[in-house]
Amino acid sequence: MKATAARRVKWQYPVIAVAAVAAATFGLVRPLVTADATPAASAKTKLSATDQVKQNPPPALFTNAQIAHIAQQLTAQKHTADTLFAQWKKAHGTTRDDHAFTTWAEAHIPAPPSSTARAAELKQVQTLARTRTAAGKKAATWLEVYGKKDIWKVYLHDQRDLLPAAEGKTDKTQLKAAFTLSKTITKQLVARYNSPAPYVLDTSLRPDKHIKAGAKCPCSYPSKHGALSATAVTYLSNLNPQRASEYQWMAAEVAYSRLYMAGHLPSDILAGALLGDLVGDYVLTTSGHTA
Repeated sequence: MKATAARRVKWQYPVIAVAAVAAATFGLVRPLVTADATPAASAKTKLSATDQVKQNPPPALFTNAQIAHIAQQLTAQKHTADTLFAQWKKAHGTTRDDHAFTTWAEAHIPAPPSSTARAAELKQVQTLARTRTAAGKKAATWLEVYGKKDIWKVYLHDQRDLLPAAEGKTDKTQLKAAFTLSKTITKQLVARYNSPAPYVLDTSLRPDKHIKAGAKCPCSYPSKHGALSATAVTYLSNLNPQRASEYQWMAAEVAYSRLYMAGHLPSDILAGALLGDLVGDYVLTTSGHTA
């Protein structure tokens, strides 16, 4: 299914209106409404992703200067993923085989960097931690809560409003399947590599996490936020290429937030993005889209 003018989005929800302005400058956001990043769903009523984000719109997010480097790295990683996926497509065509793809994808995600390289990355995260502000923490918290899946569901919801019901339902089903596959492969790789998160390696980075001395996990390679964001960007950009830069901007915001709050090292983010891009290409190709 090729993107058409019908894919253009009406700016219906506060977070999307904010993102539209931010995309114009690739990273500078100043919404009029701010809110604490607390999930809106209660124990009794589970709200949709759209309703949760409407009730908890984004605070001022990170600036263009802050996210520029990780944005460049994510773009480069996307090119790597597309090159790799071309190899899969040449061998397997458009036939869906999740088991075979999972085995192939896991084999093409590199192992974590050496301990020396990860130590150097940890120093980068430690340096970044010293620049934290109250506003930055608020932005990072919102992005951690809503950046894994919810914001991407809101973006898709906007697209579905302007499509025939059956077509919109198919898009929703396919994105959900892409998220599930991405999450499954990420979980398996995390268990394989057991690479501790930065705040485990240096507990002073996140004293709120209450990590016991010597603990090896929570583990962070590859990043689930990185994988799911990349999956969504690849899928949604194919449906609506006019908004690709906006999706890329949001993925960079999410990635930077994970570095900012010491949830991941840069290599964790990039490995997750590589995986997510591959999954996005795979689901597009095997569902009749062009990847």
